Amino acid sequence: MIRPSGKDDLEALLLLWLRSTLLAHPFIDESYWYESAAMVRETFLPQATTWVACRPQDDKIVGFISVLNQQFIGALFIEQACYGSGVAQQLMAQAKDHYASLLLEVYQQNHRALAFYRKEGFTITADTRHPGTNLPTWVMHWKYTPRDQGVSAQ
Repeated sequence: MIRPSGKDDLEALLLLWLRSTLLAHPFIDESYWYESAAMVRETFLPQATTWVACRPQDDKIVGFISVLNQQFIGALFIEQACYGSGVAQQLMAQAKDHYASLLLEVYQQNHRALAFYRKEGFTITADTRHPGTNLPTWVMHWKYTPRDQGVSAQ
């Protein structure tokens, strides 16, 4: 089940973000993520539009997607146990249903995420470096086109 996040979800989102971030970015020192947690809690999540994926049997959050400024995907994280289950695609579809154009930044070393975003129709538009880590990233873009099946961007 996909639903908008609520204030009561903040702790679960932060914990999922931290666990998933550490797993997805082994090439970045863990201390960077622990130092970033306050910013994620106090600034990023409150400013973003976030949808969560929940298990139907107990409403446990197993993934989330957050969009800033009605276009920038700042987070897409899924519990490792749910990899390959379609949760990420469902969350991405939710964002695509609400926005006609989406941007994101992905570490070039995050091959799993890069493959997913390419499969979702994102293309690389810029070769950059993340300001916090100075590691190479790509900015990727997706734009609604009438041939996109199952997408009804507003």
